Amino acid sequence: MTSIPDNEAVSQLVPTAARQARRVALIVAVAFFMQLLDSTIISTSLPQMGQSFGVPAVAMSIGITAYMLTMAVFVPLSAWLADRFGARNIFLVAIGLFTLASIACGYSQSLTQFVAARIVQGLGSALMTPVGRILVLRNAAKSELLAATALITWPALFAPVIGPMLGGFITTYLSWHWNFFINVPLGLAGLLLVARFVPGDRESETRPLDWPGFFLTALGLAAMLYGLERLAHPEDGMLPTVGLVAAGVAVGWFAVRHLRRVTHPLLDLSPFKVPTFAISTLSAGTIFRVAINATPFLLPLLFQVGFGMRPVDAGLLILAYFLGNLGMKAVTTPTLRLFGFRQVLVVNGVIAS
Repeated sequence: MTSIPDNEAVSQLVPTAARQARRVALIVAVAFFMQLLDSTIISTSLPQMGQSFGVPAVAMSIGITAYMLTMAVFVPLSAWLADRFGARNIFLVAIGLFTLASIACGYSQSLTQFVAARIVQGLGSALMTPVGRILVLRNAAKSELLAATALITWPALFAPVIGPMLGGFITTYLSWHWNFFINVPLGLAGLLLVARFVPGDRESETRPLDWPGFFLTALGLAAMLYGLERLAHPEDGMLPTVGLVAAGVAVGWFAVRHLRRVTHPLLDLSPFKVPTFAISTLSAGTIFRVAINATPFLLPLLFQVGFGMRPVDAGLLILAYFLGNLGMKAVTTPTLRLFGFRQVLVVNGVIAS
């Protein structure tokens, strides 16, 4: 006969599950930290990289554009890949690609080689972020989900704080190449931790891949993002820019239309039926992300190219900007409990404006 587990055995399962959820969240946080550190550490070394490649500092933006375009194309595919091949396996591939591409970036001898390496790095990043979150969701019980999610948000706050300062220090006293080589030990540690402690998983029934949805989404996002990037090059004329943005919007409309009608869409758009989610994501959330993500890229260029500062000094000034983000983390939860979401969001929006 099958024995019924006693209360003590059952009670031991809860802490074990909680420890596993925290363990997976911390491992995913290591990978997220590597990715976010790479995104911010590079900003203070762009002028020196431009000198090394023989191009203006602003021309280095093509490396960032290639990275973002690759992410835009492959992020929608990440969930299907995680279901088809297992989130753990895809996460390992993502970390491996990102680490190898970081080595290639560090050894780049020309802008062309650097852009090619950044494309591969963007592919790894496109798989890493969403698949990492899937791993956390699959390994955390509902009661542990908030704590696990909080753990993986810390890299998003901590990496931008030290990234520009660390990048400035490395660029000033070592070489810009080491801004990429620093990812190697982090990547190797992430690979070992995932292989050792994260359980394998794979959906028993994988939905078919929505190829039309993938191509429409990828083409629309790529055209729109590249068109917006061309705004920085008015010497080429506005017609190509307007044409790319218009094409991206048109293809995006067809993509949304397709995703709403197909049985197994590549992206589930049903959350956008909730007005608060749609408004916060498509309007205020977009504006917020533009401001937050543009600052670490533009300010180091201003400080170095415009004001003639050293990379390390520019990085220290950026550090002051992000210390506010990190400092608010400790008081966010008590503030929300005391005043509520509505009042805090309104006051925060006024202050930010």
